[in-house]
Amino acid sequence: MKIDRRFTRSGESPYADIPFEHRSSRIVNPDGSTVFALDDFAVPAQWSQVAGDILAQKYFRRAGVPLVDEGGQPKLDPDGNQVYGGETDARQVFHRLAGCWRSWGEQHGYFDTPDDAQAFYDELCYMLAAQIASPNSPQWFNTGLYWAYGISGPAQGHYFVDPDTGELTQSRNAYEHPQPHACFIQSVSDDLVNPGGIMDLWTREARIFKYGSGTGTNFSALRGENEKLSGGGRSSGLMSFLRIGDRAAGAIKSGGTTRRAAKMVCLDIDHPDVEAFISWKVVEEQKVAALVAGSRQCNLHLNRIMQAVHGFEGDDGERHDPRTNAALARAVRDAVAAQIPATYIQRVADFARQGYTSIEFPEFNTDFNSDSYLTVSGQNSNNSVRLSNDFIRRVLDDGEWALSARTTQQVTARPRARELWQKIAYAAWACADPGLQFDTTINEWHTCPAGG
Repeated sequence: MKIDRRFTRSGESPYADIPFEHRSSRIVNPDGSTVFALDDFAVPAQWSQVAGDILAQKYFRRAGVPLVDEGGQPKLDPDGNQVYGGETDARQVFHRLAGCWRSWGEQHGYFDTPDDAQAFYDELCYMLAAQIASPNSPQWFNTGLYWAYGISGPAQGHYFVDPDTGELTQSRNAYEHPQPHACFIQSVSDDLVNPGGIMDLWTREARIFKYGSGTGTNFSALRGENEKLSGGGRSSGLMSFLRIGDRAAGAIKSGGTTRRAAKMVCLDIDHPDVEAFISWKVVEEQKVAALVAGSRQCNLHLNRIMQAVHGFEGDDGERHDPRTNAALARAVRDAVAAQIPATYIQRVADFARQGYTSIEFPEFNTDFNSDSYLTVSGQNSNNSVRLSNDFIRRVLDDGEWALSARTTQQVTARPRARELWQKIAYAAWACADPGLQFDTTINEWHTCPAGG
């Protein structure tokens, strides 16, 4: 390849016309505690604070980077050993990306001359700094770590095509041949533990999430709830396995950072469990609402009982008796009316007898990073229902729609197509999921009814 310069000049730094400045970045929890903090990192001065935050919080390598002093010499500890840390300058990131791409190009004879290779490197560094070009997240996370810093790691099951032999080869470590691709569509078979099956998919998803990429799967091949199993039992159904996959995704932060796993879940409209799938996130959101409201009611009423006991002016023996303490009687009646569990009411009364004057009942909130959302499922995936042209026709005609078992293809239910459509519309309104996919193998389309 012959590379012409558009933004840089030969013999000059690619950043000659780009000023840099030092900034700080923070991620703070609602309670004020710090999740992430980095001070004094360098980015192009023209970058917004958001752009600098993303680089600092997501894409800077945080460990294993050989540190150098102001003169560019390796930093050594008192014993003369190399000191390691994290990236703190955008130019380090630009160098490991563009430098690695250049190295691969030179290794495989892409450039006409060394000057073309240098121009390729300089132009890319400039474009990255000027935000003219940008790679995907896995590139920012992984590319160049081995080339620039010698960062390795145990093999994670990745494969690459050896350019010399043309053969599919298993990687020897995690970063020499990194995972630079953004999105994967993976299949899953109706099998529990064998390769290509359900549990194998969670392993493959974990590998993809770990290095910052996303994945999606159509789960329509999995049998529905109560379909027969080969061993004589009955399946627990699609939803039980989707909950496992959702938990696994939530436990893995993409690229080892605070970025959530990117996961797509798709289901055909004729799957026997499709109605439960459509309502999945709606029900989970309702659980969050119940947790939030219930926790606040418990905190309110249980502390009112405590206050009624200790606010009583009279004999100590009477303050704990609702028959003599009218305020306590009202507080207990109000707690019962608010459906506070009787065991909690009794427990607070016992605490009051022991001398406690208040209790700390944890209250949940609706922040999507809070404990309330961690207790429910379905929060780590983007769900969608795959529609066929035949289904759209049935909606328009207000006809029935057949749901069929995966193993026998027998019809398990015949809901009205328009009712299914309305459930999808309501769920999307209530929690933004599920979305819609269309079977693009069908050429003829109809306009969906109003309210979709």
